[in-house]
Amino acid sequence: MSSPQLVLATDLDGTFLGGDAAQRADLYDWIEARRDRVTLIFVTGRDLPHVRTLCTEQGVPWPDYVVGDVGTTVVAGRDFAPVDHIESWIAAQWGDAGEAVRALLANEPGLELQPTPFRYRVSYYWDPETWDPQVAERIEALGLDCLTSADTYLDVLPRGVSKGPTLERLIAHLELARERVLVAGDTLNDLSLFRTGLPGVAVGNAEPALLERVAPLSNVYVSPHPGAAGIRDAIAALGKLEEAAE
Repeated sequence: MSSPQLVLATDLDGTFLGGDAAQRADLYDWIEARRDRVTLIFVTGRDLPHVRTLCTEQGVPWPDYVVGDVGTTVVAGRDFAPVDHIESWIAAQWGDAGEAVRALLANEPGLELQPTPFRYRVSYYWDPETWDPQVAERIEALGLDCLTSADTYLDVLPRGVSKGPTLERLIAHLELARERVLVAGDTLNDLSLFRTGLPGVAVGNAEPALLERVAPLSNVYVSPHPGAAGIRDAIAALGKLEEAAE
């Protein structure tokens, strides 16, 4: 693929979809006017049908790639063709763990299984006030990772698989220049994006727990602006991306 000037790898809810209608339109129009120079990657906890609905019915720009399902799905183009090189790695990390996870967490207080089935993750609605924190240790004993976010969600993921590691594999697979990437997020399940060391923006409406964790990271710009406006602000503010911010 041609080398883009900017690779925007962004979370959706609260980030690319955040801000008011005018702020979203400003960012989306800016991207559409530069599609020859900007590669757009959605890095989201959402599944592919949700992303397709956003693009076909709500006017959200089509991404070039989607890292979906909290990093456990990777597809390309409008037909959402699997990036087999990376998806095979994810499948190998997960194995056949779903049944064991559901059995382990059945009837656990503070956890309600989400009704949507996923291939390589098991997801719950999470109540941090009533759950047993030792559950995380039992999940890790299975050789899996436990990720919480927004005081609402808990995901059980393959060991070493989440938004950041999967995005890094995609960037390497596509031979994209890391200095041209801008990652964007607003909740704790975006923390792995910022821990990659890639240039990043925590948007102005980011949850306090994320802001606390990214405070020591020199690669992360904290925007005062919410959602889409925060991304637009970061594109202009980060010197490494000045060419794309003209």
